[in-house]
Amino acid sequence: MYVQEVLSGKGSEVYKVSPEASVFDAISEMADRNVGALLVMEHGRLEGIISERDYRNKVILMGRTSKQTRVKEIMTYNVFWVKPEESIENCMAIMTQKKIRHLPVLDAGENVLGVISIGDLVKAIIDQQELEINDMRSYISGSYPG
Repeated sequence: MYVQEVLSGKGSEVYKVSPEASVFDAISEMADRNVGALLVMEHGRLEGIISERDYRNKVILMGRTSKQTRVKEIMTYNVFWVKPEESIENCMAIMTQKKIRHLPVLDAGENVLGVISIGDLVKAIIDQQELEINDMRSYISGSYPG
C-alpha cells in the first residue's frame, strides 16, 4: 500500500498556518480541527511544521506565552516529507526513526498534496489486514470469488 492510497481514502485537505501567526492562533486551530500539527506555509510554499510537541517544548517549558510568540519562533524547519509513491511501511520507518507523527506529502514540484499521520498509517495497515483475513476466510470456506 502506498501514500497516495491513504490520501485518496482520507482526503487531501491541508491545515496550515502562517509563520507570522501567534502560537495561540496555531494551537487554537489545532484544537478546532482536532489535529496534532499544522503545516507552516507562506506563499503556497512549505516552510515548516508546528506540532503540539513544539508548543510543549518551546513555549510551555520555556516559560513563554503563546499570544506573544510567533509560529516562526518555535516551528520545526527541517521537515521530513514523502512523495505519494512512498510505501506506508517506509513512512512508518521514517516516523519511528525520526520520532515524528506527521509527514507532509509533496509532489515532484514540491507542491503539498496532503499530510499523513501515524494514525492514518495504522488505520491503513489494519484495513489491509482485515481485507486479507476476510479473503483468506472466504478462500478456506470455498466461497472465494477469485
